Amino acid sequence: MMPFKRASFPLALFVALCLVTLGVSCGRGGDDDEDDDGAVAETTLPTYSPTGKEGTLQGTISFNGAAPAPGVISMDADSKCASSNPDPKTEDMVVADGKLQNAFVYISEGKLTEGNKALSGLGFAAGQPAVLDQQGCQYRPHVIGVMTRQKVNITNSDQTAHNVNVQATKNDKLNPSQPASSPPIVAEFKRPETLIPVKCNQHPWMKAYIGVLGHPFFAVTGPDGSFEIKGLPPGAYTLVAWHEKLKEQKQQITVGPSETKSGLTFTFNAATASDELDGGSLRVMPALEIPFLGGQKHH
Repeated sequence: MMPFKRASFPLALFVALCLVTLGVSCGRGGDDDEDDDGAVAETTLPTYSPTGKEGTLQGTISFNGAAPAPGVISMDADSKCASSNPDPKTEDMVVADGKLQNAFVYISEGKLTEGNKALSGLGFAAGQPAVLDQQGCQYRPHVIGVMTRQKVNITNSDQTAHNVNVQATKNDKLNPSQPASSPPIVAEFKRPETLIPVKCNQHPWMKAYIGVLGHPFFAVTGPDGSFEIKGLPPGAYTLVAWHEKLKEQKQQITVGPSETKSGLTFTFNAATASDELDGGSLRVMPALEIPFLGGQKHH
């Protein structure tokens, strides 16, 4: 009988481990509901259905104080850049008549009036692909907003090669080279992240930012500092204005049914500007080919 007892213990241990593994799998509710890092997939969120009573936000971002003049960019080291952009200027601080361009304005959190539902608990259709172009050896536009899982076509309209270095921290990093006349690089971000810097290692003055949100309630200010956010369900929200050199400001807002809430304002002061403002003449570094590090799709 002793040999039988020795054999039964390993068998019992094996069965116990199998039961524990099965229990953990059942407790997770299935792999289809989670990303590789355990984040709940957005496909599990209930989709918001418009009621026709959505509101609109309208406002302006102002700049108080003396704005620094845009820096002059020297593209002499790349003749194709220089010929395509005869008067290049930096875009990290663009102010006209006291109004700030390239500020990213968005809803960071909030709750709907109906049902007291959290905005983060709802899903929204991603919409058509956005475009981030490289033209005149600068990114166009300088700041762009997209939704999670919305495709971003990164195009190269220049006659020189670029390196698209998407420096995400919550999403997959991208770092491919993109020769002239090559197909778009198609990027897609699974998780909200505000904001993702994009640069070109071959032309170090090139920089852009991508704001990724789980909803469509965001805007980028134009040359007159204005912004507009449409289709916002009635509720109470936190509205954020972000700028790469001026950090961010927040305010609490309430939107009623079918309300157009105009006259919203944010004012940034020159004293809060980062010391890292680019000024003077920027020169290109030697060309550097960066190999593909994974994560992007090609058409």
